[in-house]
Formats: sequence, structure tokens, C-alpha cells
Amino acid sequence: MAQRKRATIREVAQATGLSPAAVSYALRGMQVSEETILRVRQAAAELGYEADPIARALASGRTGMIGLLCGSLEDLWQQSLAVGIGRALRNKDRYALILDAAGDPARERTLALQLRDQRVDGLIVQPVDPAALFWADLADSLPVVAIGDALLHGDTAAEVVFDNRRGVTMALEYLKDKGHRSIAVLTPTRPSTPDRPADQHVIAEAERLGLDIAVKTAGQGLADSAGVATAMLSGPARPTAVFCFSDSIAYGVYKAAAELGLSVPGDVAVMGYDDHPMSELLGLTTVNWDLDGIVRAAVRLVVAASGGSDDKIRRRRIVQAPDLCERTSV
Repeated sequence: MAQRKRATIREVAQATGLSPAAVSYALRGMQVSEETILRVRQAAAELGYEADPIARALASGRTGMIGLLCGSLEDLWQQSLAVGIGRALRNKDRYALILDAAGDPARERTLALQLRDQRVDGLIVQPVDPAALFWADLADSLPVVAIGDALLHGDTAAEVVFDNRRGVTMALEYLKDKGHRSIAVLTPTRPSTPDRPADQHVIAEAERLGLDIAVKTAGQGLADSAGVATAMLSGPARPTAVFCFSDSIAYGVYKAAAELGLSVPGDVAVMGYDDHPMSELLGLTTVNWDLDGIVRAAVRLVVAASGGSDDKIRRRRIVQAPDLCERTSV
């Protein structure tokens, strides 16, 4: 059976009565009305038109690929972030190339440079090590949008940063108001990256509030976080509350408490920091950062910065404010 010849953009133009340039814009969702976009895409589908990615990249200088480098996909909130960004980019006629740094700063550097070498049009990153020096060179070679923490040494195209100072203060003041003075803080931050803003602020706020704080590193995976929590909760000086810098780590504390025969919140209070959908089912008190809003902002900013949109970046730095989700775990 003879292979069907690929329909051309000129044939789509003839079918719709538009110019090839207008068809090209419509297929990319740019500079034309929604009605025209729908009409062109319907005609393209009927004719069997498929954009040649190589030709498009040569003509436009863009690949249509946006890199998404996640700090750790063991974190369920970051999984939800990746799903949301991938779908939102697809609606913008872009494709997400999603990679996992697995919480490792060295791996993060390797993967970020690989994405640059694969000529992605832009990069969205939730950094493991926001203070790494390599970000400066990377941000000079392609548009970078940082989520969570700002890159200290990179001139990023835009940032969607968390107001960690407000979030940490909100969480610790809430625990203090509930009568807790001995609090363990579980963070995914490794000893090699000690300068993350949230970790720095938790020490300062604990001193201001007169709290007895012990900060420990815990991985995002259930086994790792549960192991750290088990050792902590079975020790002689068990804290009355555990504040976790991700809900995924908090789930490990739940697991450890159950295995030790401890009740939440009767024997130990537990608090998270990102409000994954599972947290509502568990009754986990946590801090919400508006995942949908972060997705919308990051995608809009990276598409505009990579030259694929007429939108101008008016706010290069968007500060995400936290909300306290009070449930039954404290």
C-alpha cells in the first residue's frame, strides 16, 4: 500500500482561504482569533497535515520543546506540578521534556546542561541548589524560569518564587499557638546545599518564638522519610510536633507513627508544606501554595520568554503567597 503523502501548509491555506503565514500562526495559536485557530486546525486534521518538527525548528530557530527539571519526582507535589505544566504547555503547542534531579545537586547540573545542549526553547526548574554557580552560564544561553526559590547567580527570564518567610512564620506560629514548643523539622535539603531560604528562616523564626527546633534531612520517598521519622519518634526526647517541608515527607511521619503505635495528633502533631490532594484525605494540616496558579504563571512566562508569544513579560518576579489549610493533624 502506498504511503500517503504528507499534506502541506499550502494545501491547508488553500482549503481555508488564508495565507500560508496566517495558517502557520493559527497552527501555533498566535496572532489570530480563536475562530481562525479552530477553523485551521479542523482543516489540518481533515487533510492529515502534521507539522514537520525539523523544518519548523530550522525555519523558526525553535524546537517547540520546553525543559522541565524537577528537584525530585519522589515528591508527589512535584509530580502534580509536572503533570500540570506538561498539559498546559501542550495547550500552547509546546512539549515538556521532564527530567528528575532526584534531589542531587550534581545530577541537577548534569541534566540542566543536557537540556541546554538538546536546544530546548526554554527551561522551567524547581532548583535543588539555587545557589549553584552554573546557573549564571545557563541563564545566559537560554530563557530560564525558576519555581520556588530564585537562582542566586542566574539572570533568569522570570521567577515564580514562594514567600517562604511568610510560610515558615505562619507554620511555626500556628504550632506554637497550639501549645507546641519541641518541634522537629524535616527537610529534603542536603548538607551540601545549606543556604535554601526556607531552611535558613526556620532557624531564625524558632529563635524568635522561643521554640526548641531540631532540623533533620529526610528524602521525599516514603521509605526514606518514614525511616528518619521512626528514629526520631522512638528516641528518648520525642518532639511533640513535626513540621515537614513537603507533604510527601509528612506521609512518612504518618507511616512511622502508625508502626510505633503513636496517634496523630494525640501523641505527635504533624504539619506539611504544600497541600498535595492526598493531604485532605489524611486530614494533614499544611501550607498551600496554589499549584494551579504556579502552573499558569510558569507556562505563560516561559512561552513569552522563549519568543513563542506576543505577550510581554510585565512581571518577571511573581511571589506566591501561602495559605494555611487547618485540618486535624495538629
